[in-house]
Amino acid sequence: MSLWSRIENAFRGDRLSREIDEEFESHVAEAIEQGRDPAEVRRAFGSPLRQREESRDVKLVTWLDSLRADIIFGWRQLLKRKVTSAAAILSLALGIGACTSAFRLIDALFLRPLPVADPQRLYSISFEKLNKQRQLETFDSCSYPLFRELRATVRDQSELIAISYSERRDLTYASDAEMEKAHWQFVSGWMFSSLGIRPALGRVLTENDDLKPGSSPVAVLTYDYWSSRFAGDPKVIGRTFRAGNDLYEIVGVSAKGFTGTETGTAIDILVPTMMEAGSINSANSFWIRTFVRPRPGAAIELLRQKLFATYQAHEQEREKGFTNFPQSLLEASRTRMLLKSAAEGVSEMQKDYQRSLLALGVLVMLVLLIACANVANLMAAQAAARAREMALRVSIGAGRWRLVQLVLVESAFLAFLAAAIGMLFAWWSAPLVVRMINPPDNPAHLVLPADWRVIGFGLLLTLAVTLLFGLAPALRASGVKPISALKGGDDVRMRRPLMHALIAVQVAFCFLVLFVGGLFIATFQRLANLPAGFTAEGLLTLDTVAKSRQPTLLWNQVAQHLRTVPGVDSVALAAWPLMSGTMSNNFISINGAPPSDVLAFFLKVSPGWLDTMKILLIDGRDFRSADIDPSVAIVNQTFVKQYFSGQNPIGKSFEQTYPARTRLVIVGIAKDAGYRSVREPMLPVFYIPIESAGPRGDATILVRTSRPDPLLLATALRREVSRAHPEFRVSNIRTQVEINQAQTIRERLLAMLAFFFAAVALLLAGIGLYGVLDYSVLQRRREIGIRMAIGARPAGVARLVTVDVFAMVLVGAIGGLALGMASVRYIDPLFYDVKATDAGMLALPSLAILAAALLAAAPAVIHAVRIDPAETLRSE
Repeated sequence: MSLWSRIENAFRGDRLSREIDEEFESHVAEAIEQGRDPAEVRRAFGSPLRQREESRDVKLVTWLDSLRADIIFGWRQLLKRKVTSAAAILSLALGIGACTSAFRLIDALFLRPLPVADPQRLYSISFEKLNKQRQLETFDSCSYPLFRELRATVRDQSELIAISYSERRDLTYASDAEMEKAHWQFVSGWMFSSLGIRPALGRVLTENDDLKPGSSPVAVLTYDYWSSRFAGDPKVIGRTFRAGNDLYEIVGVSAKGFTGTETGTAIDILVPTMMEAGSINSANSFWIRTFVRPRPGAAIELLRQKLFATYQAHEQEREKGFTNFPQSLLEASRTRMLLKSAAEGVSEMQKDYQRSLLALGVLVMLVLLIACANVANLMAAQAAARAREMALRVSIGAGRWRLVQLVLVESAFLAFLAAAIGMLFAWWSAPLVVRMINPPDNPAHLVLPADWRVIGFGLLLTLAVTLLFGLAPALRASGVKPISALKGGDDVRMRRPLMHALIAVQVAFCFLVLFVGGLFIATFQRLANLPAGFTAEGLLTLDTVAKSRQPTLLWNQVAQHLRTVPGVDSVALAAWPLMSGTMSNNFISINGAPPSDVLAFFLKVSPGWLDTMKILLIDGRDFRSADIDPSVAIVNQTFVKQYFSGQNPIGKSFEQTYPARTRLVIVGIAKDAGYRSVREPMLPVFYIPIESAGPRGDATILVRTSRPDPLLLATALRREVSRAHPEFRVSNIRTQVEINQAQTIRERLLAMLAFFFAAVALLLAGIGLYGVLDYSVLQRRREIGIRMAIGARPAGVARLVTVDVFAMVLVGAIGGLALGMASVRYIDPLFYDVKATDAGMLALPSLAILAAALLAAAPAVIHAVRIDPAETLRSE
């Protein structure tokens, strides 16, 4: 009989048995027809049941048949205990789904290779240096002149590719009234050929497109952008669009799947680096990343050394041109070059979320382990309840592996049902987390396919979970002693240590989740409640651009026109909004002294800006319309402390020293206000009149409104800006509240997820405690009855039931505290103004676990003290 037929017979069940019985009867009938005595024939053939079993062993794969029988039996066992099985499946599903969701995010951001040829041979140049606080800083920006020198140095060993940081730019395929935004990158013309990226339509950029500044206004669209913006229209080739003053022609669409090298951002349009004419020849403009594609056989370390030598020579030559520059801040001699793998792309999102996602992954793994410990205790309790069944199986010849298989199959049923639900949870939750980390005006894009990588991770995780919670109970069940079990004996005392150990593990992991979660929540609360120094509510920021540089007079006219719009309280101008991440700084000299090595930050603003922002003017005066030259400044309190030792500086002067000395007289002192980032301490800041900048092509118009929701005025304000002067157009409108909240997106995400998983961990730990206590009362019912019969009080019974478990809770809490203290140092950069040793941080998980333990113990204690001794002893 063929192997396939034997495999097929394993799933035919009763039908195969009927066929064997029919074949047996036909042999008997044939012998009788030949004249033999029927009774003698049946004695000769032997027992029909034995003949059936022997024939089945020949006609099918025995182990597969036993596995099929165990699957059916396991399914019936799950249906027999619907509530318990559902609770186990849902708790495991949440853990498996959360782990898979975390894996999808980690895979998309850090593990998934770029869709290019040989991504493992792609590297990026980055730099490290120690700042004044002896903290390690990393950066990866280069100027294009530096890039040229680096490329020439290693041309025979490697190809270097320049790729700019992505940015959202305004462009239009029609009139200015139909402006839209797209993610944009400048790339070396030879990038496509070096990375093996072919066109899906038309052609890609070539080296000839990237020879002279401004000479080749051509663009390649990415496949995703072409599909979403143009619905895959092949007639897009040859179409033009305008960005700024340049008219670009679309020459091709890149291959499907390629969305740029900046992981987390989907690039829409790629243009030659030479089209960034304003920065292409500036040695002080750092706007590109440098990617390295070594030729086969090139030694990476030797390549790095040659590149680093060129970098140092270039930077030392550049620094010679620095005047009025503190020597302690020159970087060439303090910087180290690294060649890092760029197989998964390079982006700021990877840097910002590396620790966060790893911490999240650990949290969800701990939740899964708590769920596994819960189900393991459940399976151990069920194995104890089935001791007689297992003893009978052993008595009739079942081997130990047969019993292990029986229990493991039931565990696998639980795990695979949980995995199916968990996969649905992961499919829904991973995109939800991505939406939660999206800045409103710069949405993130992560590739989250449910491909073989995710499915493989899910299967491996399910197998590991099955072994985690099923193997120990299976081995326990297989080790049953038939004589003891059939006589009514029990090995409860042998099982209790395992169950109590699992309780300690659950509590330790739960304490760790609560402890770390509390730190994340406290960090977000403290960052969100930091005083900004200005009032964000009711404030709109209008990022406005002009077709060409316009004099400040016209900008003031636009602002004046907006003041007439109903619902507008005040209007002011600034170079950019506060807390937007944009900044400018300079070195400061007091009384002609050498420049300080502490940088001062500045912002160009209009008269009335302080009032519009509601920043208190402590002393002096605001700017006047007559302050049109860069000779006056308003400084903040930190500036006064830093450079004037806290003395009143009104009427005194200071100098900006780079690139040339410029003298400024202080006319006012403003209260400290957040400048660039909520995590930074207050910086020394000075404000100068926006009129001193001369004609400008862009600015931010700040509008203070009286409306509860300032965005209700957005459409009217956008329209009125263009109506005030056709040269002006609003490119983006945001509320100041939105800008401030974007500063804490990561912290808000961690706080929300930490709170959710902490609650789940606490719930699972509580359920685990309840299950063990309830099982303990059930198994010790006779002992409790005897104790109560001889005078034990309810307090003594409660202590008897709970003392062992509460001791494990204490042990687990101590272990969780030790784990928490050990783990905090690895994620300390994610915290702000919180310490692991704070009393509140330690009290929160301790009190939460104590409350959960008391709630979990209450039903078991009530059950124990209500045991009727007479009824219990009578039943025994």
